[in-house]
Amino acid sequence: MEVPDGALLNVRARGEPGSGEACCQITDNRTSAVMKTAKNASKLALVLPLPPAYNSAMEIAERCRAFRCLHESGCFVIPNPWDVGSARLLAQLGFKALATTSSGFAWTLGRPDNGVSLSEALEHFRAVAQSVDVPINADFEGGFAVEPAAVAANVAQAAETGVAGISIEDFTGDPAHPLFDFQLSVERIRAARKAIRESGKDILLVGRSEGFIAGRPDLTETLRRLMAYAEAGADCLYAPGIRSKQDIVAVVQAVAPKPVNVLVGSDFTTVAELAALGVRRISVGGALARAAWSGFLDAAREIAERGTFTALARAVPFDKLNDRFR
Repeated sequence: MEVPDGALLNVRARGEPGSGEACCQITDNRTSAVMKTAKNASKLALVLPLPPAYNSAMEIAERCRAFRCLHESGCFVIPNPWDVGSARLLAQLGFKALATTSSGFAWTLGRPDNGVSLSEALEHFRAVAQSVDVPINADFEGGFAVEPAAVAANVAQAAETGVAGISIEDFTGDPAHPLFDFQLSVERIRAARKAIRESGKDILLVGRSEGFIAGRPDLTETLRRLMAYAEAGADCLYAPGIRSKQDIVAVVQAVAPKPVNVLVGSDFTTVAELAALGVRRISVGGALARAAWSGFLDAAREIAERGTFTALARAVPFDKLNDRFR
């Protein structure tokens, strides 16, 4: 197989269980080929493309089961990787589940939050889910549609990407009318639940109400929506932007016994404090991506403005980071 000079390569290695063989997939925008090296062989031969990192319905079902178990008791942190590399590092740190972040992913493409297409989001979910052995919750934004039937059709596609959870929010993207009408929002959650049920997969559905981060920080309306989403089939409820203990407790009590996710994007609380309030899971949204971009911008600004490189000396050593991806 000839690979053009200067081509950007994406190499994935995965052995076939019990075969003693190693497989590598090497691709660029012009070339897609698979090389297979037999045990102790010195030559390369073209073979069929690699299957996904997992393609067993049983394995997907096990991830869904494990994900639901995490929501049954205690409190866990579900951090948000923005690409395959960050997902792999978070899994290596021992987190039991991960959730994608719409903002973090969009920034990797040089776009603002909510700036990716449905097809790009689906491929991102698939790539992240295939890269790690822990359950993935997909930040599916508003379902990439308005009407319930279209939301259901898109959720059906997301259910085939290998994720164990899907979040649907009620944000419209219109600052003048940031939330979908109440009844429409409920029907959208009900449609998503139906699509998941028809997929035959036990995917966990997260119902999100965005008022507190969309300029409508009305606790009464947020509680009304979250309770309705729970009734419509949401398994976990989430109101990003709530921060006070009183508001968090109000949400937990309103939708009990269903679990609640709290977004933590700064140092206003701790895992122990949220656990004591009855919160079941904690996500960080785009905060880890922001932290990474902060280090990048600090180092780049120093070079651009001062012509010095001291920030680079604080970076993780090359070998230490490179070894993480072997």
